[in-house]
Amino acid sequence: MARWTAFPYDADDYTLEAATLKKKWARLHTGDAEPLPKDDKVLAAWALFHAGEFQKACEAGLKAGGAGITVANKAQSIYANYLEKSEKTKLAMFQEVVARAEAQMAEDPKNPNAHYWMAYSLGRYSQGISVAKALAQGLGGKVKNALEAAIQLQPKHADAHIALGTFHAEVIDKVGKLLGRTQGADSATGLKLFQQALKLNPGSAIAMIEYANGLVMLEGDKRMKEAEKLYAQAAESAAADAMERLDIEMAKAELED
Repeated sequence: MARWTAFPYDADDYTLEAATLKKKWARLHTGDAEPLPKDDKVLAAWALFHAGEFQKACEAGLKAGGAGITVANKAQSIYANYLEKSEKTKLAMFQEVVARAEAQMAEDPKNPNAHYWMAYSLGRYSQGISVAKALAQGLGGKVKNALEAAIQLQPKHADAHIALGTFHAEVIDKVGKLLGRTQGADSATGLKLFQQALKLNPGSAIAMIEYANGLVMLEGDKRMKEAEKLYAQAAESAAADAMERLDIEMAKAELED
């Protein structure tokens, strides 16, 4: 495995011992509703993830197997989305996660995060090749079905609500409301999903950022002030781990543009 780009911020505050991680688990996993692992090796992989050691977390998760596959998939997806500089490598990394998550779905069909990480990575891959191209290849339906399955299996999965909201917004933004309907995309549903995500995880910077993006994609400039307010709130959030720090830094960068 080639060397991944290091997490670019101080991770001291996010470096947690196993006992502290267990205490903070509910807060750290409000977004993905991942249950506390029984396997110490999987817990150790999660500790690496939260500290921004994404490559080590991925390797440790793959080595542990079982529930460790979810850590590996999350670590690789988040790394690819935020820190990988090569577009070609990024797309290849998303495809790897899709394949692993599909195998996990086949083995453990009731695991919400198997469905979620397949959808997340396929969604990001679709954005990379262009949403219109992805829809023509039938990838939109796969993303939508997997996210709906994740929510059905775990109704408190805030991140799946965000991603499904983003699906509706992106499709309508790229192909319009009429063609969007043929893909199962609907404005009102998209907005409801973002609102539900914020109810489930009120302090989530990424929920605020994606809701802001969704408002502008679905309703245009008339919602710009609201979107800017959400970005400002996201930028002022407190990060509990490395991933949240990346979300907050993204919100700050967006406000500066």
